[in-house]
Amino acid sequence: MQRILGMGLIAVSAVAYSLAGYFTRLIPLDVMTLLFWRGIFAGLMITALFVIQHRGAAWRETRAMGWQGLLIAALSVLSSYLYLAAFRHTTVAAVSVIYATLPILTTGLAWLLLRERGTLSELVAGLVVLVGVTIMASGEIGSGRLDGDLLALGMTLLFGIMMVLIRRGRRISMLPAVALSCFLTSAVAWHFAKTGPIEALPMLHLFLFGTLQLGFGLAFLAMGMRRVSSTTAALIGLVDAPLAPFWVWLAFSEVPPLSTVVGGAFVLGAVVWTVATARTPVAA
Repeated sequence: MQRILGMGLIAVSAVAYSLAGYFTRLIPLDVMTLLFWRGIFAGLMITALFVIQHRGAAWRETRAMGWQGLLIAALSVLSSYLYLAAFRHTTVAAVSVIYATLPILTTGLAWLLLRERGTLSELVAGLVVLVGVTIMASGEIGSGRLDGDLLALGMTLLFGIMMVLIRRGRRISMLPAVALSCFLTSAVAWHFAKTGPIEALPMLHLFLFGTLQLGFGLAFLAMGMRRVSSTTAALIGLVDAPLAPFWVWLAFSEVPPLSTVVGGAFVLGAVVWTVATARTPVAA
Protein backbone atom coordinates (compact mmCIF):
# COMPACT_ATOMS: atom_id res chain seq x y z
CA MET A 1 0.00 0.00 0.00
CA GLN A 2 2.82 2.40 0.86
CA ARG A 3 4.48 1.62 -2.48
CA ILE A 4 1.28 2.39 -4.40
CA LEU A 5 0.89 5.64 -2.46
CA GLY A 6 4.50 6.52 -3.23
CA MET A 7 4.03 5.94 -6.96
CA GLY A 8 0.90 8.11 -6.90
CA LEU A 9 2.74 10.93 -5.15
CA ILE A 10 5.60 10.76 -7.67
CA ALA A 11 3.09 10.83 -10.56
CA VAL A 12 1.39 13.97 -9.19
CA SER A 13 4.83 15.52 -8.69
CA ALA A 14 5.69 14.81 -12.33
CA VAL A 15 2.48 16.42 -13.58
CA ALA A 16 3.27 19.48 -11.48
CA TYR A 17 6.83 19.69 -12.82
CA SER A 18 5.56 19.42 -16.39
CA LEU A 19 3.94 22.86 -16.02
CA ALA A 20 7.33 24.62 -15.81
CA GLY A 21 7.57 25.27 -19.54
CA TYR A 22 3.99 26.56 -19.64
CA PHE A 23 4.51 29.10 -16.84
CA THR A 24 7.91 30.14 -18.20
CA ARG A 25 6.29 30.98 -21.52
CA LEU A 26 3.22 32.55 -19.86
CA ILE A 27 4.93 35.04 -17.53
CA PRO A 28 6.77 37.88 -19.37
CA LEU A 29 9.50 38.33 -16.76
CA ASP A 30 13.21 37.52 -16.66
CA VAL A 31 14.53 34.25 -15.21
CA MET A 32 15.77 35.77 -11.95
CA THR A 33 12.42 37.38 -11.21
CA LEU A 34 10.68 34.08 -11.94
CA LEU A 35 13.07 32.27 -9.59
CA PHE A 36 12.61 34.84 -6.82
CA TRP A 37 8.81 34.86 -6.70
CA ARG A 38 8.41 31.16 -7.46
CA GLY A 39 10.75 30.30 -4.58
CA ILE A 40 8.93 32.57 -2.12
CA PHE A 41 5.49 31.15 -2.85
CA ALA A 42 6.69 27.53 -3.01
CA GLY A 43 8.70 27.83 0.21
CA LEU A 44 5.75 29.27 2.12
CA MET A 45 3.44 26.54 0.85
CA ILE A 46 5.81 23.66 1.70
CA THR A 47 6.59 25.16 5.13
CA ALA A 48 2.88 25.42 5.93
CA LEU A 49 2.36 21.81 4.81
CA PHE A 50 5.27 20.62 6.97
CA VAL A 51 4.09 22.48 10.08
CA ILE A 52 0.55 21.15 9.69
CA GLN A 53 1.90 17.62 9.22
CA HIS A 54 4.30 17.59 12.20
CA ARG A 55 2.93 20.35 14.46
CA GLY A 56 4.83 20.31 17.76
CA ALA A 57 7.60 18.11 16.36
CA ALA A 58 8.34 20.40 13.41
CA TRP A 59 11.55 21.87 14.85
CA ARG A 60 12.89 18.45 15.88
CA GLU A 61 12.21 17.09 12.38
CA THR A 62 13.91 20.12 10.84
CA ARG A 63 17.09 19.55 12.86
CA ALA A 64 17.03 15.84 11.98
CA MET A 65 17.63 16.53 8.27
CA GLY A 66 21.29 17.40 9.08
CA TRP A 67 23.99 17.97 6.47
CA GLN A 68 22.19 15.80 3.97
CA GLY A 69 19.19 18.11 3.98
CA LEU A 70 21.42 21.13 3.46
CA LEU A 71 23.10 19.42 0.49
CA ILE A 72 19.69 18.56 -0.99
CA ALA A 73 18.66 22.20 -0.64
CA ALA A 74 21.82 23.40 -2.41
CA LEU A 75 21.40 20.94 -5.28
CA SER A 76 17.75 21.96 -5.68
CA VAL A 77 18.75 25.63 -5.95
CA LEU A 78 21.25 24.91 -8.71
CA SER A 79 18.92 22.59 -10.62
CA SER A 80 16.05 25.12 -10.44
CA TYR A 81 18.18 27.83 -12.01
CA LEU A 82 19.49 25.53 -14.75
CA TYR A 83 15.94 24.27 -15.42
CA LEU A 84 14.41 27.67 -16.09
CA ALA A 85 17.50 28.96 -17.90
CA ALA A 86 17.37 25.94 -20.23
CA PHE A 87 13.80 26.80 -21.25
CA ARG A 88 15.00 30.24 -22.31
CA HIS A 89 17.84 28.87 -24.46
CA THR A 90 16.24 25.87 -26.15
CA THR A 91 12.83 24.36 -26.84
CA VAL A 92 10.61 22.75 -24.21
CA ALA A 93 10.78 19.53 -26.23
CA ALA A 94 14.59 19.53 -26.10
CA VAL A 95 14.61 20.01 -22.33
CA SER A 96 12.12 17.16 -22.01
CA VAL A 97 14.30 14.89 -24.17
CA ILE A 98 17.38 15.43 -22.03
CA TYR A 99 15.43 15.17 -18.79
CA ALA A 100 14.15 11.79 -19.99
CA THR A 101 17.64 10.35 -19.39
CA LEU A 102 17.02 10.76 -15.63
CA PRO A 103 16.27 7.04 -14.94
CA ILE A 104 19.57 5.99 -16.50
CA LEU A 105 21.50 8.49 -14.40
CA THR A 106 19.52 7.75 -11.25
CA THR A 107 19.94 3.98 -11.53
CA GLY A 108 23.71 4.36 -11.67
CA LEU A 109 23.79 6.89 -8.83
CA ALA A 110 21.50 4.75 -6.64
CA TRP A 111 23.79 1.75 -7.11
CA LEU A 112 26.94 3.78 -6.36
CA LEU A 113 25.59 5.59 -3.29
CA LEU A 114 22.97 3.20 -1.90
CA ARG A 115 23.79 -0.16 -3.51
CA GLU A 116 20.10 -0.15 -4.48
CA ARG A 117 19.52 -2.47 -7.42
CA GLY A 118 16.68 -2.06 -9.87
CA THR A 119 14.22 -4.85 -10.64
CA LEU A 120 14.01 -6.62 -14.00
CA SER A 121 10.85 -4.73 -14.96
CA GLU A 122 12.60 -1.42 -14.21
CA LEU A 123 15.54 -2.42 -16.39
CA VAL A 124 13.16 -3.30 -19.24
CA ALA A 125 11.36 0.01 -18.77
CA GLY A 126 14.71 1.79 -18.84
CA LEU A 127 15.51 0.23 -22.21
CA VAL A 128 12.12 1.31 -23.58
CA VAL A 129 12.77 4.82 -22.29
CA LEU A 130 16.14 4.80 -24.04
CA VAL A 131 14.39 3.97 -27.32
CA GLY A 132 11.86 6.72 -26.72
CA VAL A 133 14.58 9.26 -25.90
CA THR A 134 16.49 8.32 -29.06
CA ILE A 135 13.37 8.88 -31.18
CA MET A 136 12.58 12.18 -29.45
CA ALA A 137 16.16 13.41 -29.78
CA SER A 138 16.15 12.77 -33.52
CA GLY A 139 13.84 15.76 -33.95
CA GLU A 140 16.24 18.06 -32.08
CA ILE A 141 19.44 17.26 -33.94
CA GLY A 142 20.83 20.32 -35.67
CA SER A 143 18.77 22.79 -33.64
CA GLY A 144 21.90 24.82 -32.91
CA ARG A 145 21.02 25.32 -29.24
CA LEU A 146 23.89 23.54 -27.55
CA ASP A 147 24.02 25.99 -24.63
CA GLY A 148 20.42 25.24 -23.64
CA ASP A 149 21.01 21.50 -24.03
CA LEU A 150 24.02 21.65 -21.70
CA LEU A 151 21.98 23.57 -19.11
CA ALA A 152 19.30 20.88 -19.28
CA LEU A 153 21.89 18.12 -18.92
CA GLY A 154 23.38 19.75 -15.83
CA MET A 155 19.92 20.16 -14.33
CA THR A 156 19.15 16.48 -14.91
CA LEU A 157 22.36 15.30 -13.26
CA LEU A 158 21.85 17.51 -10.19
CA PHE A 159 18.23 16.43 -9.89
CA GLY A 160 19.24 12.78 -10.03
CA ILE A 161 21.73 13.25 -7.19
CA MET A 162 19.07 15.08 -5.18
CA MET A 163 16.58 12.24 -5.65
CA VAL A 164 19.07 9.63 -4.47
CA LEU A 165 19.92 11.72 -1.39
CA ILE A 166 16.23 12.10 -0.52
CA ARG A 167 15.88 8.33 -0.85
CA ARG A 168 18.95 7.86 1.37
CA GLY A 169 17.33 9.95 4.11
CA ARG A 170 13.91 8.33 3.76
CA ARG A 171 13.58 7.68 7.51
CA ILE A 172 13.18 11.41 8.13
CA SER A 173 11.11 14.09 6.41
CA MET A 174 12.97 16.10 3.80
CA LEU A 175 10.22 18.71 3.46
CA PRO A 176 12.32 21.23 5.46
CA ALA A 177 15.17 20.70 3.00
CA VAL A 178 13.04 21.36 -0.08
CA ALA A 179 11.39 24.36 1.61
CA LEU A 180 14.84 25.72 2.43
CA SER A 181 15.89 25.22 -1.18
CA CYS A 182 12.98 27.42 -2.31
CA PHE A 183 13.95 30.25 0.02
CA LEU A 184 17.64 29.93 -0.91
CA THR A 185 16.70 30.18 -4.58
CA SER A 186 14.84 33.41 -3.85
CA ALA A 187 17.77 34.75 -1.83
CA VAL A 188 20.23 34.07 -4.66
CA ALA A 189 17.92 35.66 -7.25
CA TRP A 190 16.88 38.63 -5.09
CA HIS A 191 19.68 41.01 -6.16
CA PHE A 192 18.88 40.51 -9.86
CA ALA A 193 15.10 40.14 -9.65
CA LYS A 194 12.29 42.63 -10.09
CA THR A 195 10.92 42.79 -6.54
CA GLY A 196 8.92 45.99 -6.98
CA PRO A 197 5.22 46.29 -7.85
CA ILE A 198 3.99 43.73 -10.37
CA GLU A 199 0.58 43.82 -12.01
CA ALA A 200 -2.15 41.66 -10.48
CA LEU A 201 -2.40 39.08 -13.28
CA PRO A 202 1.34 38.32 -13.56
CA MET A 203 1.51 38.12 -9.76
CA LEU A 204 -1.33 35.59 -9.76
CA HIS A 205 0.57 33.58 -12.37
CA LEU A 206 3.71 33.76 -10.21
CA PHE A 207 1.72 32.50 -7.22
CA LEU A 208 0.40 29.56 -9.24
CA PHE A 209 3.89 28.92 -10.63
CA GLY A 210 5.27 28.68 -7.10
CA THR A 211 2.50 26.63 -5.51
CA LEU A 212 1.13 24.39 -8.27
CA GLN A 213 4.37 23.77 -10.16
CA LEU A 214 7.30 23.92 -7.73
CA GLY A 215 5.49 23.58 -4.38
CA PHE A 216 3.48 20.48 -5.26
CA GLY A 217 6.33 19.12 -7.36
CA LEU A 218 8.93 19.22 -4.57
CA ALA A 219 6.60 18.31 -1.70
CA PHE A 220 5.11 15.25 -3.39
CA LEU A 221 8.54 14.19 -4.65
CA ALA A 222 9.99 14.32 -1.12
CA MET A 223 7.06 12.32 0.29
CA GLY A 224 6.97 9.81 -2.56
CA MET A 225 10.72 9.10 -2.50
CA ARG A 226 10.36 7.69 1.01
CA ARG A 227 8.14 4.90 -0.35
CA VAL A 228 9.64 3.80 -3.70
CA SER A 229 13.10 3.10 -5.08
CA SER A 230 15.11 5.80 -6.84
CA THR A 231 14.76 4.06 -10.21
CA THR A 232 10.99 3.67 -9.90
CA ALA A 233 10.63 7.32 -8.93
CA ALA A 234 12.76 8.46 -11.87
CA LEU A 235 10.79 6.35 -14.34
CA ILE A 236 7.38 7.53 -13.13
CA GLY A 237 8.71 11.08 -13.03
CA LEU A 238 9.17 10.88 -16.79
CA VAL A 239 5.46 11.63 -17.19
CA ASP A 240 6.90 15.14 -17.20
CA ALA A 241 8.68 14.59 -20.53
CA PRO A 242 5.69 14.15 -22.88
CA LEU A 243 3.38 16.39 -20.84
CA ALA A 244 5.65 19.49 -20.84
CA PRO A 245 5.48 20.11 -24.62
CA PHE A 246 1.79 19.08 -24.57
CA TRP A 247 0.80 21.97 -22.25
CA VAL A 248 2.82 24.46 -24.30
CA TRP A 249 1.24 23.16 -27.49
CA LEU A 250 -2.26 23.64 -26.05
CA ALA A 251 -1.56 27.14 -24.74
CA PHE A 252 0.87 28.65 -27.25
CA SER A 253 0.61 26.47 -30.37
CA GLU A 254 4.29 25.50 -30.07
CA VAL A 255 3.83 22.28 -32.01
CA PRO A 256 6.35 19.56 -31.06
CA PRO A 257 7.85 17.51 -33.90
CA LEU A 258 6.41 14.10 -34.74
CA SER A 259 9.50 12.46 -33.26
CA THR A 260 8.66 13.97 -29.85
CA VAL A 261 5.12 12.59 -30.04
CA VAL A 262 6.27 9.09 -31.03
CA GLY A 263 9.12 9.03 -28.52
CA GLY A 264 6.78 10.34 -25.83
CA ALA A 265 4.48 7.39 -26.45
CA PHE A 266 7.39 5.04 -25.71
CA VAL A 267 8.18 6.94 -22.51
CA LEU A 268 4.56 6.80 -21.31
CA GLY A 269 4.45 3.10 -22.16
CA ALA A 270 7.53 2.53 -20.01
CA VAL A 271 5.93 4.39 -17.10
CA VAL A 272 2.74 2.32 -17.37
CA TRP A 273 4.85 -0.86 -17.48
CA THR A 274 6.74 0.23 -14.36
CA VAL A 275 3.53 0.82 -12.41
CA ALA A 276 1.85 -2.36 -13.63
CA THR A 277 4.80 -4.62 -12.75
CA ALA A 278 5.86 -2.87 -9.54
CA ARG A 279 7.39 -5.10 -6.89
CA THR A 280 9.17 -4.52 -3.62
CA PRO A 281 12.66 -3.11 -4.36
CA VAL A 282 15.72 -5.21 -3.68
CA ALA A 283 17.32 -4.13 -0.39
CA ALA A 284 20.92 -3.05 -0.31
